Amino acid sequence: MAAKRISTVLSRSFTSAAAPHFFFSRVRGGAGQSRLICRYNSTLAAVEDPITPPVSVKYNQLLINGQFVDAASGKTFPTLDPRTGEVIAHVAEGDVEDVNRAVSAARKAFDEGPWPRMTAYERSRIIWRFADLLEKHTDEIAALETWDNGKPYEQSAKIEIPMTVRIFRYYAGWADKIHGLTVPADGPYHVQTLHEPFGVAGQIIPWNFPMLMFSWKVGPALACGNTVVIKTAEQTPLSAVYAAKLFHEAGLPDGVLNVVSGFGPTAGAALASHMDVDKLAFTGSTDTGKIVLELASKSNLKPVTLELGGKSPFIVCEDADVDQAVELSHSAVFFNQGQCCCAGSRTFVHERVYDEFVEKAKARAIQRAVGDPFKEGIEQGPQVDSDQFEKILRIIRSGVKSGANLKAGGDRFGTTGYYIQPTVFSDVQDDMLIAKEEIFGPVQSIFKFKDLDEVIQRSNSSRYGLAAGIFTHNLDTANTLSRALKVGTVWINCYDVFDAAIPFGGYKMSGNGREKGIYSLSNYLQVKAVVTSLKNPAWL
Repeated sequence: MAAKRISTVLSRSFTSAAAPHFFFSRVRGGAGQSRLICRYNSTLAAVEDPITPPVSVKYNQLLINGQFVDAASGKTFPTLDPRTGEVIAHVAEGDVEDVNRAVSAARKAFDEGPWPRMTAYERSRIIWRFADLLEKHTDEIAALETWDNGKPYEQSAKIEIPMTVRIFRYYAGWADKIHGLTVPADGPYHVQTLHEPFGVAGQIIPWNFPMLMFSWKVGPALACGNTVVIKTAEQTPLSAVYAAKLFHEAGLPDGVLNVVSGFGPTAGAALASHMDVDKLAFTGSTDTGKIVLELASKSNLKPVTLELGGKSPFIVCEDADVDQAVELSHSAVFFNQGQCCCAGSRTFVHERVYDEFVEKAKARAIQRAVGDPFKEGIEQGPQVDSDQFEKILRIIRSGVKSGANLKAGGDRFGTTGYYIQPTVFSDVQDDMLIAKEEIFGPVQSIFKFKDLDEVIQRSNSSRYGLAAGIFTHNLDTANTLSRALKVGTVWINCYDVFDAAIPFGGYKMSGNGREKGIYSLSNYLQVKAVVTSLKNPAWL
């Protein structure tokens, strides 16, 4: 499958001229009703009733050893609709005892069960059948994803679930192609390397891309023959457990994949510090990643891969087509409500095109379609929960207070739910909080620069190093920047291009290890050297 630029597939075309503050377009809503899509406006309230999601919650328990079970404590917690703050469902609240049960099931499935003893081709077929089932149930899973997370349904159904399917098919293809080497040695020895699964893999996934992160973690772990205990984010627990049920329908043996919903300080900490977990993978904030790494090191020193935060630069050079650069940088920041670890949230613009860029970026933000994510044509739904909502507004207020020029947005959108106006700041300085903090929201900060040496130094001054975007037609400029920027991914004249085969991960405090592609397999394999003495070998 060709690489997808997920931030722009759903983007809408607009003229670069200044737009009116709002307009309405009519689309067909639920029950055949004509509904309104609201363009962003600082005074416009969201007046429509939320659309009833086309799905029901079937699974809200833990999945341990192939069975749906309640938490040992009997506790549940509410998962909320970010459009309204109302309860979608009450979900089993896993804790230490539940993690122990799940790890025990995974351990038995690895030590005694058929999964690691199957031929690699058999494992491949089960993963492939699961991908087919996932594809068949795209509509239901996409609706759960949007309902629980707030992301546009078109994004869930047309981009993210198909990409999830592609990831699992990619790793199904890898399952029977994992092998070691024969190594020459000085002396009469036969030396071979074996690539062996670790055993029980503990995995902790975030709320911003629940199903994609499920695939990035579970796909390579199972392809390598490991068993898995995965903890879902407390904000978005619904889609992963639905998918895990489909995995068992595809023929996955009991205990191979266990799903525990719960909170980080309890279930997450129990998994990270568990003495019988052999490998740990975490995606989330850098601060939480430090805690996860500490817990792992204080327990059994299990290896940990981390995919953490970012504050990625998007560099618009002086030769840029400003209209194209505005659209691409807009997508780089605002996609998924700005809730992307690799969001191009530091927009560096050359001084020669700076003023024009700022005005057009402002106009594009004002045109952004904000509203109920189940409506056709919506580009931006609500933030995931009240904590993120309040954090983003607090950082926006700090930007105003510190002297940045608020060009668009700056407040909540409407009066209900966790919607925030697409916000644009100009004249941003490197020492401002909006320039340093990972906002994880729909906020674009625009900086001015003079030359390449300056923008390289300023781009690399961040503690993060996840990704960067470069917009230029000059090959020498692109080559200079792509080698100088200390990040794990560089996109040139594109952004957010993801493919199953393209590795993803960070430098510095954006983490270690790589997700996706061939590189992720090494996260879930140990290398064993086997040396056999040879007697009177015919050759060496």
